Amino acid sequence: MKTVNCFILTLVIASFFSCSKLLEEDVRSQITDNHLGTAGGWLEGVNASYSFLRSFYGIDENGATVTVFGTDEFTNGFDGGLKSFNFYDFGLNPRNGVVNSLWNNLYIAINTCNAVISRAPEVTGLADDLKDIRLAEVRFLRAQYYFLLVQLFGPVHLTLEEVQGVQTAATRAPVGDIYAAIIADLAFALERLPAVASDYGRATKPATEHLLAKVYLTKASTAAQQPDDYANAANYASSVIDNYNFGLLDDFADVFEQGEGEKNAEVIWSIQNSKNFITAGQTACCDGGNTLHTYFLMKYDDLPGMQRDIENGRPWARFRPTRFTLEQLFDRTLDDRYDKSFKRVFYANRPGTYTINGRQVTLNTGDTAVFVSDREWSAAELSRVNYNVFPPSRQNERVYPTLTKFLDPDRPDPQEMRGSRDFIVFRLAETYLLAAEALVMDNKPEEAVAYVNAVRRRAAKKGNTPDETLANQLEMEVRADQVDIDFILDERARELLGEMMRWLDLVRTGKLVERVRMYNPDAANNIQPFHALRPIPQDQIDRTDTEFPQNEGYQ
Repeated sequence: MKTVNCFILTLVIASFFSCSKLLEEDVRSQITDNHLGTAGGWLEGVNASYSFLRSFYGIDENGATVTVFGTDEFTNGFDGGLKSFNFYDFGLNPRNGVVNSLWNNLYIAINTCNAVISRAPEVTGLADDLKDIRLAEVRFLRAQYYFLLVQLFGPVHLTLEEVQGVQTAATRAPVGDIYAAIIADLAFALERLPAVASDYGRATKPATEHLLAKVYLTKASTAAQQPDDYANAANYASSVIDNYNFGLLDDFADVFEQGEGEKNAEVIWSIQNSKNFITAGQTACCDGGNTLHTYFLMKYDDLPGMQRDIENGRPWARFRPTRFTLEQLFDRTLDDRYDKSFKRVFYANRPGTYTINGRQVTLNTGDTAVFVSDREWSAAELSRVNYNVFPPSRQNERVYPTLTKFLDPDRPDPQEMRGSRDFIVFRLAETYLLAAEALVMDNKPEEAVAYVNAVRRRAAKKGNTPDETLANQLEMEVRADQVDIDFILDERARELLGEMMRWLDLVRTGKLVERVRMYNPDAANNIQPFHALRPIPQDQIDRTDTEFPQNEGYQ
């Protein structure tokens, strides 16, 4: 099966940050003006438009930093200099490099899309149907980039034309104008994209409908809301569920099986990564590939009996699950997603004699070395085991259950940052939950509950017999009077934990401050309502000779 090679092309340059006073060639785009007007160059420009997705989804930690940190799901581990996004302290300011990088990359992506769109009429030598499909893909991508921008920053500069020179004037367009542009792009794409892509990873009609569902659902929470937003969101989500060949896998864990298993019936749209790092792209931080495998992993490699290896991963210990996630979110007697989401046991790979539980213990390769427990242990229990036990009272910024869905044991060596795992952007379980959320917000919980229960039945623990499994599935079901927005958020957390959505979910539902104060003690004291937007980069304000206001609360 072919995949989209959306690596950084080496032919040309010429995509510029559309709001910058400085004219700087962007070597990441590398499509020259003349070449882009040819059939071959234009198709390369289409592929280059995809490449910027990686700058948000996993090539470095920036996208995860602004979507995972500072939520009810995750707090900070011990490592890294980006904890301000969890603490909501003075380090989260307009000069922060993360927001500057995200802003620049998203606008470079948009200008690349604008260049491809603007050159389409002059390109000859392509079949009209192919040209229409590829143009629709780029309109889809531009909508996705603007959707990220408007969710993170609110009113932003809106430009739908290619910028080829210095532009110093910029204004913050109303949120309604931005959503109108997003929806127009997606309507264009919906009319032209196929149900199944010719190359795996390209935009499709169902991916467009999934994105439209999320766009309308989010738009309904803004000043641009319209009475039919929730109905539109529910209709687009239900269309993805009913009208295509997607299906929930029988086993939650199978969704994240690496390799060919990543291309499964639940994946609506994903970003491709490869073991061929020449085609993986790069940023100033990393030489390409998906690096998410590092950020959710506890520091196992300095514990007795352990050393860093390929199978267990390279631990950067950025994102640590909150006590809410570990202790309150899951019904572990019925729901198998807790056990299938977290790694809590590490087996010795550095044999030797160590002091453990106050006595000398010899660990051989393969012996249990570390157990991260979900309950407290008595002294008598500890005396009977020859490994390190970390009950909740001993867990900290270094030691905690590890989220497994991004781990990448296919890397070539223990130090390798670049992973080959795909990043799933849209999958069907979320589509069900988008439909449910839209219906709940539209005061139709009786309709919403069927979508919630479809996801919950899949998550039920398997019994020893089919009857026991069925009994668990029925017990996992909920009633319509139980399904409110907080239940939807809890269910999204159980199903989509760590998948770079949570901060956006909490902002969309108006629950960011409430739930962070309730469930994330590291962030609770500082978070304020204005934190529902990120700061506009100071570079943007300084380089614009027209008024470009900062978001409220930031200096």
